[in-house]
Amino acid sequence: MHELSVTKSILNICENEAAVGNFKKINKINLCVGEITGLVPDCINYYFNIISKGTIAEDAVINIKKINLKINCLDCKYEGVMEKREYLCPNCNGRNFKILNGKEFYLESIEVD
Repeated sequence: MHELSVTKSILNICENEAAVGNFKKINKINLCVGEITGLVPDCINYYFNIISKGTIAEDAVINIKKINLKINCLDCKYEGVMEKREYLCPNCNGRNFKILNGKEFYLESIEVD
């Protein structure tokens, strides 16, 4: 359910940017969501369709780019994608790794009129 508060924040940011830029309509919102954020893209879209009614962002399309979980294994030096559910280095099956990507969540851009 934390997608609702996140979606409200996205809408607020977009509305503020539209006001600063004196834009008439928000057509598309481009988000980047890391694989291990726990955020569900379908829920973000669902809530956005509800809370954007009557706003400058009504009918805007949300494009969500998934950022894969990427690690650097400190044991075997593997650097690459890890399966989310495994949480083991795919090369050596170790658990001694640093997460490089996959925790991100940010608004990449908005497309406006």
